[in-house]
This record gives sequence, structure tokens and C-alpha cells, in this order.
Amino acid sequence: MKKTLTHFDAGGAAVMVDVSSKLETERSATAKVRVVMQPETLSLILEGTAKKGDVFGVARLAGIMGAKRTSDLIPLCHPLPISAVSIDLQAQDGNAVEITATVRTTGRTGVEMEALTAASITALTVYDMVKAADRAMRIEALRVVQKCGGKSGDFSQE
Repeated sequence: MKKTLTHFDAGGAAVMVDVSSKLETERSATAKVRVVMQPETLSLILEGTAKKGDVFGVARLAGIMGAKRTSDLIPLCHPLPISAVSIDLQAQDGNAVEITATVRTTGRTGVEMEALTAASITALTVYDMVKAADRAMRIEALRVVQKCGGKSGDFSQE
């Protein structure tokens, strides 16, 4: 079965998808991303000694704000009434931070882009907060790991 791309009309022009006929349902999406760094950089974050302050706290707020502004950043995204955003930051392997962003709404379209944006902005903020200590950091493996609700049903991957 061939899938059609929904953001293009018959002539190939970019369009915003019309979701007015869809039912409002509960929807959620979770995205993950990793910021890989030197072990010393992770120690600065965990010990709270980074020059710019509370890295995880500031990054969490940035991610929440990013989720709320997704439709301002991605041209064809619908503005959504977001019900909740949660951002979890965990130290991993002695040299990385894994970020998990979950977004919930009751609406006519999903929140995958909001979850991806939240995870991305959180990772970029971690980078910004400690880039003076470690310019070689890498942001890796941004992906949707779970999606619930909507016509296409649930999706899960790790």
C-alpha cells in the first residue's frame, strides 16, 4: 500500500492538513534524544557547578517552552492546546544525558512534533549551558519512541 504525503496538495504545493473533520481524542507522544559529552562535563552538571547554573532545571523549562511554541517553528504544524509536558533528564554511562519528553493533548491531531521539539530544545539548552567546558558534545538519536491516540493508532519503538 502506497502512503500519500498529507502536506502537499494535488499540484504539489505545501498545505496545512485540514483536521476539522477529525474527532477530538486524547493523544500523547514521547521523544528521546542523547547529549554525549566528556565525563568531566557531566560531573559539572551533576555537581551543580556549571558556570551558568542549574543545567537540568533550565533545560527542562526550555523544553516545555519549546513544546508550546512548536507551531511557531514548524511551518505546517497546527497550534495545539497542550495539556501537559514532562521532561526527564538522566545521566547515562558516565558521559551522556538522556532526555525524554512526553507531551499530551486532547485534540484533532497528534503531538509527535511537539515531543520532538521539546526533546530537541532541551538538548540544545544542555549544550548551550556547558559548551564553554566541552565544545565536542554531540546531540544524537532524536526519535519518537511512543505515540498514542488518533486514527493511525498507537506506535512504540525504543
